[in-house]
Amino acid sequence: MSSSTETEITHDFAPFLRVYKDGHVERLLTTPRLPPSTDPITGVQSKDVVISPDIDVKTRIFLPKMDELDASKKLPLIIYVHGGGFCIGSPINIVTQGFLTPLVSQTPAVAIAVGYRLAPEHPLPIAYNDCWAVFQWITAHANGSGPDSWINDYVDMSRVYLVGESAGANLAHYLAVQAGVNKIGLRIRGLITLHPYFAQKEPDKLIKYLYPGSSASNDDPKLYPGADPDLEKLSCPKVLIVVAEKDFLKPRGIDYKETLEKSKWEGIVEFMENEGEDHCFYLFNPFSEKAKGLIQSLISFVNQ
Repeated sequence: MSSSTETEITHDFAPFLRVYKDGHVERLLTTPRLPPSTDPITGVQSKDVVISPDIDVKTRIFLPKMDELDASKKLPLIIYVHGGGFCIGSPINIVTQGFLTPLVSQTPAVAIAVGYRLAPEHPLPIAYNDCWAVFQWITAHANGSGPDSWINDYVDMSRVYLVGESAGANLAHYLAVQAGVNKIGLRIRGLITLHPYFAQKEPDKLIKYLYPGSSASNDDPKLYPGADPDLEKLSCPKVLIVVAEKDFLKPRGIDYKETLEKSKWEGIVEFMENEGEDHCFYLFNPFSEKAKGLIQSLISFVNQ
């Protein structure tokens, strides 16, 4: 779109989207996408896969540097779901690479950054369906004969961790529940929700636009765990919930903690707060000492 005026804007969902009368969607937060590569410092390799022709979105796999001594040792698998309000973000951008590269190299672990189609062009619940399709593709490797050699050769499918931030935490939680509902053939050891987004009583205008079939409030079981009759089937023994002191979503993370503790799910909740920090600070300043400290906390959780 060559030019626009305020009168042409029909919706302004800062800092995510602006929507114009002609249907054009402007994404306000974009980051460069990177080709798969080998990181020159850590040796972490990456490659892209397209799970299905029906889901024309790349999923990226990250592999730590392997030498002859550890090549036979199977590693934990981190399944990562990016955030961005269901409408921005990518598994193949510089932000995802900056987050996963140190996590993969220092844990060490294999990571899969899940690709899903973005709303509003692909309205919710399409993102949930896409994430579940990627998850099912991953479970096809449970017997060591799946379609991807990196997963077959290097992943211990009995040590799987789901990780997501913001809206991605909501999607990761959904996968953990659906894994229990459907009794999938791999072992999820833990779920990490970073600065999680969940709905509240007051409908969210952005979510209502992105998810026309939903109330966009806390009576939708996809958006709010307390409304989900399958919550007790959450398929992991422990959940780490991380909130940030200055984040407007902090109360939702606390509510998620209390919801899990009051539910019939029999796992353990671990909770931590990033003092003095705002929403997803570690993605935008990954070299800060607090970001490095958070990565170490995630590594400890995976390697417990």
